[in-house]
Amino acid sequence: MPFKLRRVYWIYDVPGGEQRGGHAFRETNELIVSLSGSFDVVLNDGKADWRFALNRSYYGVFVPRMIWRTLENFSTNSLALILSSTDYSEDDYIRNWEEFIQLTRNR
Repeated sequence: MPFKLRRVYWIYDVPGGEQRGGHAFRETNELIVSLSGSFDVVLNDGKADWRFALNRSYYGVFVPRMIWRTLENFSTNSLALILSSTDYSEDDYIRNWEEFIQLTRNR
Protein backbone atom coordinates (compact mmCIF):
# COMPACT_ATOMS: atom_id res chain seq x y z
CA MET A 1 0.00 0.00 0.00
CA PRO A 2 1.27 3.49 -0.76
CA PHE A 3 0.38 4.77 2.74
CA LYS A 4 0.47 3.82 6.40
CA LEU A 5 -2.82 2.24 7.49
CA ARG A 6 -4.67 4.28 10.14
CA ARG A 7 -8.33 3.27 9.77
CA VAL A 8 -10.42 0.44 8.34
CA TYR A 9 -14.16 0.60 7.69
CA TRP A 10 -16.72 -1.06 5.46
CA ILE A 11 -19.90 -0.28 3.56
CA TYR A 12 -22.63 -2.91 3.39
CA ASP A 13 -26.41 -3.37 3.01
CA VAL A 14 -26.59 -0.80 0.22
CA PRO A 15 -29.87 -1.23 -1.71
CA GLY A 16 -29.54 -1.76 -5.46
CA GLY A 17 -29.51 1.51 -7.37
CA GLU A 18 -28.24 3.52 -4.39
CA GLN A 19 -24.84 5.16 -4.16
CA ARG A 20 -22.44 6.01 -1.37
CA GLY A 21 -19.64 8.50 -1.12
CA GLY A 22 -20.07 11.62 -3.17
CA HIS A 23 -17.19 13.42 -1.48
CA ALA A 24 -13.45 14.00 -1.52
CA PHE A 25 -10.85 14.19 1.23
CA ARG A 26 -8.38 16.99 1.83
CA GLU A 27 -5.69 14.71 3.31
CA THR A 28 -6.90 11.10 3.28
CA ASN A 29 -5.77 8.45 0.79
CA GLU A 30 -7.86 5.28 0.50
CA LEU A 31 -7.77 1.81 -0.96
CA ILE A 32 -11.22 0.40 -1.80
CA VAL A 33 -11.78 -3.35 -2.23
CA SER A 34 -14.89 -5.43 -2.91
CA LEU A 35 -14.84 -8.29 -0.40
CA SER A 36 -18.19 -9.60 -1.64
CA GLY A 37 -20.46 -8.79 -4.56
CA SER A 38 -19.72 -5.94 -6.91
CA PHE A 39 -19.93 -2.17 -7.25
CA ASP A 40 -18.38 0.62 -9.29
CA VAL A 41 -15.95 3.23 -8.00
CA VAL A 42 -16.27 6.50 -9.92
CA LEU A 43 -13.43 8.99 -9.48
CA ASN A 44 -13.14 12.60 -10.63
CA ASP A 45 -10.18 14.98 -10.35
CA GLY A 46 -12.23 18.06 -11.24
CA LYS A 47 -11.63 17.55 -14.98
CA ALA A 48 -12.29 13.91 -15.92
CA ASP A 49 -14.14 10.81 -14.66
CA TRP A 50 -12.79 7.27 -14.29
CA ARG A 51 -14.96 4.24 -13.54
CA PHE A 52 -13.64 1.02 -12.01
CA ALA A 53 -15.82 -2.07 -11.63
CA LEU A 54 -14.80 -4.04 -8.55
CA ASN A 55 -16.00 -7.63 -8.22
CA ARG A 56 -12.99 -9.61 -6.96
CA SER A 57 -11.40 -9.36 -3.52
CA TYR A 58 -7.88 -9.36 -4.95
CA TYR A 59 -8.41 -6.10 -6.88
CA GLY A 60 -8.67 -2.65 -5.37
CA VAL A 61 -8.74 0.99 -6.36
CA PHE A 62 -6.35 3.52 -4.85
CA VAL A 63 -8.03 6.88 -4.27
CA PRO A 64 -5.55 9.68 -3.56
CA ARG A 65 -6.44 12.79 -1.60
CA MET A 66 -8.40 15.51 -3.44
CA ILE A 67 -10.19 13.08 -5.75
CA TRP A 68 -14.00 13.05 -5.69
CA ARG A 69 -15.27 9.51 -5.20
CA THR A 70 -18.65 7.85 -5.51
CA LEU A 71 -19.53 4.17 -5.12
CA GLU A 72 -22.52 2.97 -7.15
CA ASN A 73 -24.18 -0.02 -8.85
CA PHE A 74 -24.02 -2.17 -5.72
CA SER A 75 -25.05 -5.80 -6.16
CA THR A 76 -27.06 -7.63 -3.50
CA ASN A 77 -25.04 -8.42 -0.37
CA SER A 78 -21.98 -6.51 -1.55
CA LEU A 79 -19.33 -5.53 0.97
CA ALA A 80 -16.86 -2.72 0.38
CA LEU A 81 -13.71 -2.60 2.50
CA ILE A 82 -11.99 0.78 2.79
CA LEU A 83 -8.43 1.13 4.05
CA SER A 84 -7.61 4.71 5.01
CA SER A 85 -4.43 6.69 5.63
CA THR A 86 -5.90 8.90 8.38
CA ASP A 87 -8.09 8.70 11.43
CA TYR A 88 -11.67 9.89 10.99
CA SER A 89 -12.08 13.66 10.89
CA GLU A 90 -15.20 15.38 9.63
CA ASP A 91 -13.01 18.41 8.77
CA ASP A 92 -11.17 16.30 6.17
CA TYR A 93 -14.32 15.78 4.08
CA ILE A 94 -15.27 17.94 1.13
CA ARG A 95 -18.97 17.21 0.61
CA ASN A 96 -19.88 20.08 -1.69
CA TRP A 97 -19.12 19.56 -5.39
CA GLU A 98 -18.71 23.30 -6.14
CA GLU A 99 -16.25 23.68 -3.25
CA PHE A 100 -14.29 20.69 -4.56
CA ILE A 101 -14.13 22.17 -8.07
CA GLN A 102 -12.94 25.48 -6.68
CA LEU A 103 -10.22 23.78 -4.62
CA THR A 104 -9.00 21.73 -7.59
CA ARG A 105 -8.69 24.87 -9.71
CA ASN A 106 -6.41 26.36 -7.06
CA ARG A 107 -3.92 23.47 -7.22
